[in-house]
Amino acid sequence: MFHLSPSILAADTANLAAAVRAVESGGADSLHIDIMDGHYVANYAFSPKTVTDLRRVTPLPLHVHLEVSNPDAVLPLFAAADMIIVQEDTAPDLVATLAVIRRLGCTAGVAVNRNRPVEALLPVLPLVDLLLVMAVEPGFGGQPFDARVLDKVRWLQQQRTLLNAAFAIGVDGGITPTTIVSALAAGADFFAVGSAAFAGDIVNAVRQLREVKARLC
Repeated sequence: MFHLSPSILAADTANLAAAVRAVESGGADSLHIDIMDGHYVANYAFSPKTVTDLRRVTPLPLHVHLEVSNPDAVLPLFAAADMIIVQEDTAPDLVATLAVIRRLGCTAGVAVNRNRPVEALLPVLPLVDLLLVMAVEPGFGGQPFDARVLDKVRWLQQQRTLLNAAFAIGVDGGITPTTIVSALAAGADFFAVGSAAFAGDIVNAVRQLREVKARLC
């Protein structure tokens, strides 16, 4: 598995439809849509309407990443997404939150911040489609990759094997053609990519990220 999910937080929102079509042409597997409420993170980004509007311009799966203080209150608003990802530290009853996401007809993801223990998520690993490791602080794009999170990725890879589970192991933040190599080697197979996907020639940028996997095979 190799899944590339360009994050539209890094796109030119004045030309969002064109940017989305460009990553689609480059070979993106889905779109990553960060939802920020100004409380959990000190930034604001996107809304349910963004998801609805993107449905009209691309067939790519839409992955909503809720970086909000109370995800349980807004889950139904994002039922049009294909996947809903919640931050593990925002859901008091994570198992119940994941169950609601599935009842809405979406696949379910959980994100863990780089300063949080991933081991605490062992009980929910069989319940998720994606475990997303944050390699930067949530809230803002353009941050450098924190290589220390690769230990979390390696641990998740070990648990996936031991559990004979099928969840994807993702990394979000600071992904470039260089850092993606390290993340792949650690066991990651899902990448939310911001600046590296939307800089310069978008089609070529996404193709270059995809080619990293091909070169390593």
